[in-house]
Amino acid sequence: MPVVSVPYAFNEEKLYVDLRSIFGHSLFLKCEGFNFAGSIKLKAATEMVEAAERDGILTPESILVESSSGNLGVALSMIAASKGYRFLCVTDSRGNLSNRMMMEALGSQVHVIAEQKANGGFLGARLEYVRALCASDDRYVWLSQYTNPSNWKAHYRRTAPEIARQFPRLDVLFVGTGTTGTLMGCARYFREWHRPVRIIAVDSVGSVSFGGPPGRRMIPGLGMSMRPPLLDESYVDEVMRVEEADTIRACHRLARRGFLFGGSTGTVVSGATDWLARHDARELTAVAIGPDLGERYLDTIYQTNWLQDLYGENVLNSDEKAAGPWAASPASPARWGRQLDPADRRPQWQPAPSAPGS
Repeated sequence: MPVVSVPYAFNEEKLYVDLRSIFGHSLFLKCEGFNFAGSIKLKAATEMVEAAERDGILTPESILVESSSGNLGVALSMIAASKGYRFLCVTDSRGNLSNRMMMEALGSQVHVIAEQKANGGFLGARLEYVRALCASDDRYVWLSQYTNPSNWKAHYRRTAPEIARQFPRLDVLFVGTGTTGTLMGCARYFREWHRPVRIIAVDSVGSVSFGGPPGRRMIPGLGMSMRPPLLDESYVDEVMRVEEADTIRACHRLARRGFLFGGSTGTVVSGATDWLARHDARELTAVAIGPDLGERYLDTIYQTNWLQDLYGENVLNSDEKAAGPWAASPASPARWGRQLDPADRRPQWQPAPSAPGS
């Protein structure tokens, strides 16, 4: 029986869902939402705060500040409340209302950015606000999840070893990409492992993390409007890009079987099942990392009016609207993957044309 005195001490690390009966492919989904913060971001938040404490950056007078679309903000709010720090989260108008309410309930302040930057989207505007805040008062401590190596180290030290213990014959790992902390930590760990593991990055269409044109993205979590500074493409074997409509369909397909997951998890599952449908995966051991649960998306991807206003009345087909399970369907031609060559890298963090940020 786990007994904890601080909320960040608990995180369920051994729970997986076998998705074969739902999607027709052998795929194990690692559920990272069963902790007091409700997402995988608890790991990075804990690692970054504790590193700042060890380095003497955080003091009792400090005010934590971070740019977040929601999940990291909730995790930092919980940790700040437990440790007695003040915390200000800078988010934007795409963020879920439930995330904002949770942060405020935990005693944090939330600043919402309403307008995008011309060359950096919402993310660029959020970062500009954070930089100005830190320049105005040296009490502010910006952990900077986008550049902080403790972000990926959290997953190198925890998430990847957790998977390795449960799946010693792992062949393929699917990881969603936002800041790329989870991706880089897991990829670095399995690069050093006793057997080769194929690392598949799952990104949102409209994100510029791996190049390509920017586009509208309304589901927060995965994707970036600027190239992630933590990203090193030499560790990534392939990229799958997922349309938001396919994210929504995957979430609803899971929900029709009783599994209520969030938008980031729906994106990863959609990209993973698409990849498995395109390959002979019968003998492969495949794992996908599910970053979040679905309660915070009840007023968006699980709300009919929101879906129809943004994606049209046909975003859910008749099978998805029905109460029963879906039959496995062919991969959508709108999605695509590409293999990465080690030479295909851009180490600089370059602003892209306007698109919503992560």
